[in-house]
Amino acid sequence: MGFLIKTVDVAFNVYTVFIFVRVLLSWVRHNPYQPAIRFIYDVTDPYLRFFRRFVPPVGMIDFSPVIALIMLQLLKGLIIQLFILIGKIAS
Repeated sequence: MGFLIKTVDVAFNVYTVFIFVRVLLSWVRHNPYQPAIRFIYDVTDPYLRFFRRFVPPVGMIDFSPVIALIMLQLLKGLIIQLFILIGKIAS
């Protein structure tokens, strides 16, 4: 069960880094057709798009990534706690 929990933790942390990189990319000029940048956009767009429907930008500032990151961390904690509980029940 420990391996599964660690895998989930790493997966959520990698996705969090992708979102941070996405935010940083919005502050600098970049080539959106570069494969690594395109990959980050393709991976993070569906998740961020969901929050953009509910959190409109305030002026030129988009707060949806902040809400998305908070929700991602809450979801990670919930899933890990669920695996811990299942592990206790199974043993």
